[in-house]
Amino acid sequence: MEAIGVLLMCPVSNYLEQELDRRFNLFRYWNQPRPREFLAQNSDSIRAVVGNASAGADAELIDALPKLEIVSSFSVGLDKIDLNRCREKGIRVTNTPDVLTDDVADLAIGLMLAVLRRICMCDKHVRSGGWKFGDFKLTTRFSGKRVGIIGLGRIGLAVAKRAEAFDCPISYYSRSKKPDTNYQYYSTVVNLASNCDILVVACALTPETTHVINREVMNALGPKGVLINIARGPHVDEAELVSALVEGRLGGAGLDVFEKEPHVPEELFGLENVVLLPHVGSGTVETRTAMADLVLGNLEAYFANKPLLTQVV
Repeated sequence: MEAIGVLLMCPVSNYLEQELDRRFNLFRYWNQPRPREFLAQNSDSIRAVVGNASAGADAELIDALPKLEIVSSFSVGLDKIDLNRCREKGIRVTNTPDVLTDDVADLAIGLMLAVLRRICMCDKHVRSGGWKFGDFKLTTRFSGKRVGIIGLGRIGLAVAKRAEAFDCPISYYSRSKKPDTNYQYYSTVVNLASNCDILVVACALTPETTHVINREVMNALGPKGVLINIARGPHVDEAELVSALVEGRLGGAGLDVFEKEPHVPEELFGLENVVLLPHVGSGTVETRTAMADLVLGNLEAYFANKPLLTQVV
């Protein structure tokens, strides 16, 4: 039987790429110098697409692949997939929830500590020899800070649980109040920002949450407040973020994601109160392997006519 054609949109883990190559007829999209011609020539062979947080399946790609049956994302986020078009065409969609929750939540706490305690600058102080000429300046305590979370899903709840261990009061904003939690609920992001010291973005990216962190929210968080984003870059209006940090209207930021990755506003590079990471929330060997296994498991299940492991559509 002819191997099933799978289109891999961009480089992912070596393990996943090798396993896809072994089990399927793998096409590597990023290697194609003429993508449109490639799709036209191979459209009848491709039955599955594998993407991630940066490259998924938009309407144009979906329409160019008439034999497409499933999109399996190497990510929990779905903002790079046109879910409506998939529903219209009966294309199944899967992602990789749960397995990355702990790593992303761990990183959120790490960013809070790194920003407040200036861990990166302390490291630089030692490496540069600055310690020989004087102690590092005093920083800010993390324990007991009021932590506000936008989006109380799997990752938001995991962040809350970890922050509680530091005696941090927890509050949150979501589309509706959660019935199964005692955390303080605020019906607007501005009210949440006004009543916390650290604001964590942990929601899904939708048209409604694009630039949910705007000038008004940053001003509400204030000159001592810290913004942590471990969700998606477009949640934050980066131009406003740069202005707020440079002007001192916002106290600091810990960012794992950016609007136009891998491009980062250069104005942020010289700021001591900012920690910048290259979208590594799920970037551990253990989690990336588990994510790859979910992608493979969903594909194998679909083509064996078995229930999908993590179906979205």
